[in-house]
Amino acid sequence: MIAIAGVSLAVPAYAQFRQEIRNDPAPCRGSGPAIRINVAGVSNSNGVVRVQLYRGIESDWLESGRWIYRMEAPARQGNMSFCMPVPQAGTYGIAVRHDVNGNGSTDIRTDGGAMSNNPNLNIFNLGKPNYRRTRFDVGNSVITLNLQMRYL
Repeated sequence: MIAIAGVSLAVPAYAQFRQEIRNDPAPCRGSGPAIRINVAGVSNSNGVVRVQLYRGIESDWLESGRWIYRMEAPARQGNMSFCMPVPQAGTYGIAVRHDVNGNGSTDIRTDGGAMSNNPNLNIFNLGKPNYRRTRFDVGNSVITLNLQMRYL
């Protein structure tokens, strides 16, 4: 029997889930890695807009509690911008939700949503497109995503 003592296994930085952060533009002014997210078409200034960062893998995409970072801001009609730092270079997905009444629940008839790569949403996928359609790569720099908010 071999005893292994004092061995530490490296855990990737993104292994920590559910970290709430604030929308701070500083990481997008630096060298990264970070994502500048421009959201167009916010329907009104009611409620909050929530942006969540997921690993770009099937087991995490839009799964409850599997987001890495989340930030919220009061909704502002028209366009909004966010700066999402990422823990390390890799493959990610972004989900945005406009919670119009601020109740924390998804109200299909009033709330809006946007996702990385602007996939088509329809009644059959109810806002959950395949992770392959929403994932994108982030290197060690700042990238920009232009997302279009959609309402049913």
